[in-house]
Amino acid sequence: MPEGPTRENATAGSAVPSLRTRPPDPALLPSLAPLLRSWLPRQRWFAGKDRPVTALSLLSATELLPCPGAAAFPGLLHLLVRAEQPGPDPGRPGDADCYQLLLGVRPVLPAHLAPALIGSPSVGPLRGRTVYEALHDPRLAGLLLERLRIPGSTGSLRFVRRPATSIPSRLAPRPVTAEQSNSSVIYGDSHILKVFRRVGPGTNPELELPLALARAECNRVPHPTAWFETGTGAGTMTLGILQPFLSRSADGWQLALESLATRRPFTGPARALGRATAEVHTALAAALPVSLLRGPQTEVIARGMKARLETATALVPALAPYREGLHAAFDAFADLGRRGHTWAAQRMHGDLHLGQTLRSAPDGRWSIIDFEGEPARPIGERRRLHPVARDIAGMLRSFDYAARTHGDSPDEQQWSQEWARRGRAAYCDGYAEAAGTDPRDEPELLRAYETDKAVYEVVYEARHRPDWLPVPLAAVRRLAAGAPAVRAAPRP
Repeated sequence: MPEGPTRENATAGSAVPSLRTRPPDPALLPSLAPLLRSWLPRQRWFAGKDRPVTALSLLSATELLPCPGAAAFPGLLHLLVRAEQPGPDPGRPGDADCYQLLLGVRPVLPAHLAPALIGSPSVGPLRGRTVYEALHDPRLAGLLLERLRIPGSTGSLRFVRRPATSIPSRLAPRPVTAEQSNSSVIYGDSHILKVFRRVGPGTNPELELPLALARAECNRVPHPTAWFETGTGAGTMTLGILQPFLSRSADGWQLALESLATRRPFTGPARALGRATAEVHTALAAALPVSLLRGPQTEVIARGMKARLETATALVPALAPYREGLHAAFDAFADLGRRGHTWAAQRMHGDLHLGQTLRSAPDGRWSIIDFEGEPARPIGERRRLHPVARDIAGMLRSFDYAARTHGDSPDEQQWSQEWARRGRAAYCDGYAEAAGTDPRDEPELLRAYETDKAVYEVVYEARHRPDWLPVPLAAVRRLAAGAPAVRAAPRP
């Protein structure tokens, strides 16, 4: 059988790398394609839910556990599949994304695994057997953990464990059921595995940055224990990461909602979270390269922001009335660069918000998690250097999000908006205390990055959660009117 990817339907021009692997059977993908075309768009992590899958290509296939015939035990297949779709608008180029699939195979699916069903192929090597989402099967999820305990390779997959770490055996797995752009499994109360679904070439920042922070001895981030990957050189793709699970912690988003629901102040936790963010930024600047943004680089960033706004306006016409005011935010930033202003740029979180933070129950200490960056953007773009204002703007948007989900009456809305104003200011206060620089001292920079984030949110909500679209649109109205990103906290 020739090496290289097998295709259900050949289409040229994709940026997804071709992995030189030898699939178990050339008929595998054609037999699964009808099932995957129906199943993939229904998954939370699938990027193009509103468009049909026009072609599927098998980039790699690895049997982690042999697929059974009539035996009762399950098999486990690891696939990397390229899904091609038409562009979101007529006349625009189509999309091609690479997805990681972990498929369980059984002769008959037990009743407790019914929600994980993908289907039963009518032809091909798995004909007559049942295919399902493997991470919901405790036996197969446990096998994946055992594979991570023992470094080495299986087929095109490499399993790596960080030196001087240990992984207990026989930890009971349970999948995380909350909405995510990836899939996660918690093992016992000690570890959590994140399996990336939409993957691309390059080391994922979720692995790269926590490893750098581990070397810098920054304890604000859970350090990776083990991971698995595929490919070589620049084509290496990070597929999954195992790290400690902070079991006695609550995420910042839920804590913020509880604060709003009970009308308790959140300024103390917000201030502490600002300090934690500054500690992470300081450690990343010490551990990884930094640069200085000058006029030309500022122009490039501002042009990118404007281009994203134009694309977003074409996709979400509700942005059109605010287009001119939003462009003004980007122009003010670029104008400072043209006049000789410079900014330090570095690696950072890239998608910072309250849901990416955990607060320890025993001592109230904040940790920051999920360094993957915005999943909709290519890994190369997520790894670019930016001023720390980009992360800070993301967190400020999160306070606004929380406030706008609370209350229908005018009194409740007024209180929640005051809650957001105080929380945003307290967060900046804490950041300034730990970093020695106040993000509010650069209002044009902060406004530009918050505007860019709000535009990203508009597109995301329009595609995935249309009912939430009014939340970022409210910020768009404020930012287009020229309001500053954040003001100092009111004096008591």
